Amino acid sequence: MYPGQQQQGPYGPQQPGPYGAPQPPAGPYGHQPPPPGPYSAQPYPPQQPYQTPYPPQQPYPPQQPYPPHQAGPHPHQQQAAPPPAQHLGEGRMRLDPNLTPAQRELAVKIQAKSKPMAYGMVLGIPLTFGGAHYGITQKPLGFVAALAGLALLAFGVFSLLQMQGLKRQLRLVTADAWRSPAAHLPGARKAATQAAYLNGLLVLLSLTATGYLLYKGAGWGAYGNSLGFGGLMLAAALPFGMALAAATTIPQLLQVIPAGAKVGRSLYSIIFVLATTVTGEGIKGGSAGPIVAGGTTLLICGGAMSLLGKAARRMRGEAG
Repeated sequence: MYPGQQQQGPYGPQQPGPYGAPQPPAGPYGHQPPPPGPYSAQPYPPQQPYQTPYPPQQPYPPQQPYPPHQAGPHPHQQQAAPPPAQHLGEGRMRLDPNLTPAQRELAVKIQAKSKPMAYGMVLGIPLTFGGAHYGITQKPLGFVAALAGLALLAFGVFSLLQMQGLKRQLRLVTADAWRSPAAHLPGARKAATQAAYLNGLLVLLSLTATGYLLYKGAGWGAYGNSLGFGGLMLAAALPFGMALAAATTIPQLLQVIPAGAKVGRSLYSIIFVLATTVTGEGIKGGSAGPIVAGGTTLLICGGAMSLLGKAARRMRGEAG
């Protein structure tokens, strides 16, 4: 094509563009119409929404946020084992959810040993003393029952010794079983001394309860028959055992070990429950003696439990 010659096309004479290339004529709105193609005449069919062959998923339940004072678990942190299921009638105490896995395992073993210990003591003591009483007062056949009771009692003592070994292992992984880090503070030493006096009072109360039961047994006629004598010895063995347990905590408290205060508080709670029963029976019967004795014991035990709790916190270095 020579200069000045115009090319004829389907859109009429084409004018050269700014770079020499022919440009199609402008449309009615100033833009260039698209070139015709084989697919430009047919419009696209409307698209149908995508149908999934699977049913819609259920949304996840809303997650409960952690409280502001607690931090959430670390993703790589090992979670503690869940506490064992507590079934009605098993006689198990509910474990503290704040226990570590090692503490929880030892606590479960101690609970397992407490059952044969209780069976050996509860069955062995009445059979031993009641059988001996029957053998002396009635027939020599009672000595056979006394021997069976001694076997059960030995089994209970053996289980108790195993429990003591497990408790020593538990103390190795329990902070309260060691000397308090605040033992050098005068407040912690004063609290430990106060707790030792309170547990000494518990020893006296338990021994008093033992003597009271042995004295009242004569009026109940327990010394006149073998069954009553065995039951009386079992009843007297409970406060006597509490006196021994409280006495073992006094050396711990003198070393500013908080566990002694916790044990004393638990023992006081047992007497508190018994005193509540005595007070209730006195109110029902209208007798002033049980009401005064039970009410006084309730006040003593309630005050001692409160003071022991404060002493344990001060021995840990916490604010009382």
